[in-house]
Amino acid sequence: MFAAYFDCPGGPENLYMKEVMKPDPGEGEVLVKVSASALNRADLLQRRGKYPPPKGASDILGLEAAGSVAGLGPGCSGRWKVGDAVMALLSGGGQAQYVTVPEGFLMPIPKGMTFIQAAAIPEAWLTAFQLLHFVGKVQEGERVLIHAGASGVGLAAIQLVRLAKAIPIVTAGTQEKLKAAANAGAAAGFNYKNEDFSEKVLEFTQGSGVDIILDCVGGSYWEKNINCLSTDGRWIIYGLLSGGEVHGDLLARLLSKRASIHTSLLRSRDKEASSDKLQCERLVRAFTEEVLPRFSGGTSRLQPLVDSVYPLHAIAEAHRAMEENRNIGKIVIEMPV
Repeated sequence: MFAAYFDCPGGPENLYMKEVMKPDPGEGEVLVKVSASALNRADLLQRRGKYPPPKGASDILGLEAAGSVAGLGPGCSGRWKVGDAVMALLSGGGQAQYVTVPEGFLMPIPKGMTFIQAAAIPEAWLTAFQLLHFVGKVQEGERVLIHAGASGVGLAAIQLVRLAKAIPIVTAGTQEKLKAAANAGAAAGFNYKNEDFSEKVLEFTQGSGVDIILDCVGGSYWEKNINCLSTDGRWIIYGLLSGGEVHGDLLARLLSKRASIHTSLLRSRDKEASSDKLQCERLVRAFTEEVLPRFSGGTSRLQPLVDSVYPLHAIAEAHRAMEENRNIGKIVIEMPV
């Protein structure tokens, strides 16, 4: 099969399409013929040699995929059959023509949705769902500040916050991205490049601040985050785009607001560790039951946003587009037939 590959860590120019061995499904695993995958920041970090896959995971790039069931490993429960249209959150291996997936990590593709659209769901939407409900315990009426509001996770989080009857507020770096966030349902949006988002958030919330912050930026935002966090607020860190170093009296400021810091990474889970596997299966099951039906229609329909589609042989250009922050929504990688 063909897969995205790089021989040594470095820039996008190191990427190419390579023929590799097709995987065989193990105990309780399903073989999926991949039609489309999607690009994530973790792929860029892995390509640079800064984010190795967890134990037991494929070293091929790709944390999500959409396609059809092509085979079943021993011990499968009969939940899936060959030909089923499925999508999956992965610990690696999605940017290839085939990938093996534990059967409990698979989700059915919503009715009427293409493989391209479905590929934009698993990583972004499961991340946002986990951060809001499993970690942040979002409640009706709460205010949620979402950094990188026009990213895949950001646009998913906006819609999930609305679904929870809470209030989404975003930051982004261009007016075009702020407009996309507003179209997704953001109640307010602020350009972090030319205004102090913490001041604007306090102004919007009439001085009370936000109850939850979803932060993929890290170090450079810590002081502004604390400034606009409400008393007893929850600051959830799931990425470190600006690095992890903090210079200043973070703990005292945090203590003064009785605030809490939470951290979460979906990919760090080891698929061979039973506790991590059970947590992932619980997350996938909850999302499948509570959120997935909302993609198929109704008054509060959810919608993944696809920015662009690249064929697998143009994987280097897809990486360049993400590194330059050109995308609004998800960059999807289409597999060769």
